[in-house]
Amino acid sequence: MKTATRNPDLRTRDQVARVILESGPSTAVVLAERLHLTPAGIRRHLDALIEEGLLEEREPYSRNARTRGRPSKVFVMSDRGRELFEHSYDDLAVSALKYLAATGGEHHLSGFARQRAEEIVRKGQDRVKPGGSAREKSRQLAKFLTDEGYAASSHSKGIGVELCQHHCPIAHVAVEFPQLCEEETKAFSTLMGSHVQRLATIADGDGVCTTFIPEPTLASKTIEQKNRKGRL
Repeated sequence: MKTATRNPDLRTRDQVARVILESGPSTAVVLAERLHLTPAGIRRHLDALIEEGLLEEREPYSRNARTRGRPSKVFVMSDRGRELFEHSYDDLAVSALKYLAATGGEHHLSGFARQRAEEIVRKGQDRVKPGGSAREKSRQLAKFLTDEGYAASSHSKGIGVELCQHHCPIAHVAVEFPQLCEEETKAFSTLMGSHVQRLATIADGDGVCTTFIPEPTLASKTIEQKNRKGRL
């Protein structure tokens, strides 16, 4: 009987964790609405996940200065939580890259990071269509990254778009080797045909990897067309 009464709670907690993993930092109110739970019910599951070390409670990533009152705390996936979601290979990957750097030199490690970025561009160039707006292309890039396991989304932000990666399959490896994030950012720039700016990364302890993508100017569109012709 005990197992029967526990299973629904465990399934619900897994759903809560999955929503945060795929959608990024969320408040208790948003989570309760998405999962059709009462405020008391969602708080109970959140408290249990925090106690297990799978979630962390933080201040909101950004605040609206015109919002009255104290902003609601958000819940994010912890490092331990991510370990339970497809991170079992991290230790081996870190060990392999450390060995590569120690035996072949840092230039081999940098070369590996560049090769990985080139693979991202190769796989993504047919998914991110040239000539569109930053909003259109960022949606295409987000869909591509989601298919690659990054649970990505995009939304308008000022004169451009913010691309958010709510999950990173290589987050723990990137902590040790930031070259991976640096080259990944360059890959996004190539796919978007414009300069992009990485604002935050999960590897640095942020709840989500955030990249700002400005709307392309006429000059950047010309550069994009030349780059694409060069790759053909």
